[in-house]
Amino acid sequence: MADKEFDRNQILFLSLIQSLASSAWIQLGKQLNPITRKAECNLQEAALTIDIIEMLHSKTAGNRNENESRIMEKMLSDLKTNFIEMKIKSPKNSEQGNPEAEQNTPNKS
Repeated sequence: MADKEFDRNQILFLSLIQSLASSAWIQLGKQLNPITRKAECNLQEAALTIDIIEMLHSKTAGNRNENESRIMEKMLSDLKTNFIEMKIKSPKNSEQGNPEAEQNTPNKS
C-alpha cells in the first residue's frame, strides 16, 4: 500500500510541476494560449511562475527522488534560458535603466 501511495504522490507532484511549467511556457509565448489560441508573452507572469517552481524546488529538497530532481532542474534551466531570451527580445524590457525589467527576472539560484 505504501508503494502505491508513493507512486501516486510522485505522479501528483510531477503533474503539478508540469502544469506550472506549461503555464510558464504559455506566459513566455512559446506555446499557444489555449483560450485565445495566440502566442502571448507576459514576462511578469512568467517570472512569477518560474519563481514558484524554484520555490517548490527549494522547499522539496531532500524529499525528491533522483528522477524528480532531474526533471525539475532541467525544467527550471530550460524556462530560465527561454525567459532570458524573451527578455532580451522584448523592446520594453531591453531598455537600460528600466526598474520594471529588473523586478521581472526569476531568481537565479
